[in-house]
Amino acid sequence: MDSPTSTGGLSARIVPARSSMIESIGVCGLSGVGIDKENLKKKLLIPKYLRLAIRDSIRFKDAVGVGERYFNTGELNAREEAPECPMVVFVNSRSGGRHGPELRERLQHLMGEEQVFDLFDVRPHEFVEYGLVCLEKLAGLGDFCARDTREKMRIMVAGGDGTVGWILGSLAALNRQGREPNPPVGIIPLGTGNDLARSFGWGGSFPFAWKSAVKKSLHRAITGPVCRLDSWHLLVMMPFGEVVDPPYSLKHTEDCSLDQGLEVEGPLPERVNCYEGVFYNYFSVGMDAQVAYGFHHLRNEKPYLAKGPITNKLIYSSYSCGQGWFLTPCVSDPSLRGLKNILRMHVKKVNCSEWEFIPIPKSVRAIVALNLQNYGSGRNPWGSPNPEYLEKRGFVEAHPDDGLLEIFGLKQGWHASFVMVDLISAKHIAQAAAIRLEIRGGEWRDAYMQMDGEPWKHPMSNEYSSFVEIKRVPFHSLMISGD
Repeated sequence: MDSPTSTGGLSARIVPARSSMIESIGVCGLSGVGIDKENLKKKLLIPKYLRLAIRDSIRFKDAVGVGERYFNTGELNAREEAPECPMVVFVNSRSGGRHGPELRERLQHLMGEEQVFDLFDVRPHEFVEYGLVCLEKLAGLGDFCARDTREKMRIMVAGGDGTVGWILGSLAALNRQGREPNPPVGIIPLGTGNDLARSFGWGGSFPFAWKSAVKKSLHRAITGPVCRLDSWHLLVMMPFGEVVDPPYSLKHTEDCSLDQGLEVEGPLPERVNCYEGVFYNYFSVGMDAQVAYGFHHLRNEKPYLAKGPITNKLIYSSYSCGQGWFLTPCVSDPSLRGLKNILRMHVKKVNCSEWEFIPIPKSVRAIVALNLQNYGSGRNPWGSPNPEYLEKRGFVEAHPDDGLLEIFGLKQGWHASFVMVDLISAKHIAQAAAIRLEIRGGEWRDAYMQMDGEPWKHPMSNEYSSFVEIKRVPFHSLMISGD
């Protein structure tokens, strides 16, 4: 075992899993009983003229013009009041197997049809750029109902972690533009891992009795307290000319400036390619990302093989076995060697402005920088170290809003398997407020990376290094607690 934890013995470790199962049964059972549909609708339903204004501003991509038109119509004479908790819901209708479209219809029945957006019809940035701007325009013209609706608004996301991150990333524009408040976000879990949903008390799977559970979820979204979540900016800089196929969460950028507090050893190419993105749960490099990359390509090529969370996990596990992670690293195959051969890591620790070199353990084949306490469908690979161990290592207790990432290593597949069933903790490496990774090729031609479950293959140069730099975004995302 790599680190002492505050929970001792196998029996003690089984308790959280059992509690989670009982909690899931509670969520999946008669969770909607006792919640009056009409009373719930009254608390959520945005006045009709505002619903139509939001819809039209997105449809015509004209927030200001639509806002002025609705303000000048006679529909405002009644001067309606904003509901207790005006809410919009984004649904990823392709998640949750066959339940996605049914869930969308159920939500539309429980609230205004115009308040439920299918992500394949309305993108989150369109809602931010047009829907919310329309409310802000109406509020600026003196519409108090629009003002209160904008200030009280909450958002529910029906989808997996990637969908939730998509919404949070779009809402982050409000902070950058000074358009406060930023609506907090709750979750109806439809993905495979659902670690964001687990971390904030929304459960780890789509309920069996989902029709009744939806009412309970909406009620919890009204009453749940608001929590803070760190988000992390990731910059990837690589020699120009190398071909990379990044996930949608990574965008090409012209801003390629690395932190000047750490000098780069060796020459830099004259021209570089840069990509940037934001993650909320984790970034990883190594064998786990390679397995994820292979699994995603297999699922895209043969979608009939992966039709639900259980099937996905079975295929993922079998794919792990086929990638060599469970084999002893051998000299003849560079891809089975530890990351020490290709990776240098520097970090900034808590309350420290200086970069510190952190050696990579020789046996580590995957490195994960984790923001939440859930990873890989509800596992906690960092564990719960006791206070004495934390003090000895200079660590602090991990929280999703502490401004720190927990960096740990996974060795061979057997080690990762024991970590993922909570028998042992992962290899603790560091806690960091910022991370700089330098990656240099050789016998290795590609490195595999992923953030929040989106993997990509990163080509490596023998002549020049690639760099990955991670820093905390200076404002928090807001989440609704479902506990």
